Amino acid sequence: MAVRHHDKHVFPELATSVSQLTLCALTAERAAEYHALVDRNRDHLTQHGDYQELAASDYKTAHAELLNDPSPSLRCGVLLHGTLIGRVDLVAVDPPKYGLGYWLDHEATGQGYATAACRALIGYGAAVLGATDVFAGVTHGNGKSSTVLHRLGFQVAEVFETYTRYHRALVSSPRACPA
Repeated sequence: MAVRHHDKHVFPELATSVSQLTLCALTAERAAEYHALVDRNRDHLTQHGDYQELAASDYKTAHAELLNDPSPSLRCGVLLHGTLIGRVDLVAVDPPKYGLGYWLDHEATGQGYATAACRALIGYGAAVLGATDVFAGVTHGNGKSSTVLHRLGFQVAEVFETYTRYHRALVSSPRACPA
């Protein structure tokens, strides 16, 4: 488990709404499994022009990344029946504002796993980290990823040349008092 050194917080294995689909801290102990997942998904990861650096990485690079403590961000493996099928991250951009990133093995898409994994991590971020806002970017043409965000309650915040930024407020804003 990853330890956030500044508060000694240990990230638990998180259950999701899908049976046998869980999240765990993605650490160097899973480097071989993670690299194999990346390796068999190189075309899938780059089909929309993103994840180029990840797809080009070798085992040594993957292992080195997983050795680094991501605190205060969360780097999670998505496990189905204990097997790594993807990754979901909650990135501490400007806490309590976070970024969300995710991808799944090409054979695991279309089954609700990304939605369930992201929902569980966002809920954890709100409850434990005090996250108030989550943002995510989706490369144009990646309709499946946009669909995941819409299911999670995200709204389009801004459209750029190559991607769309989505936002979800996790807490209600205070209402203006009538004058």
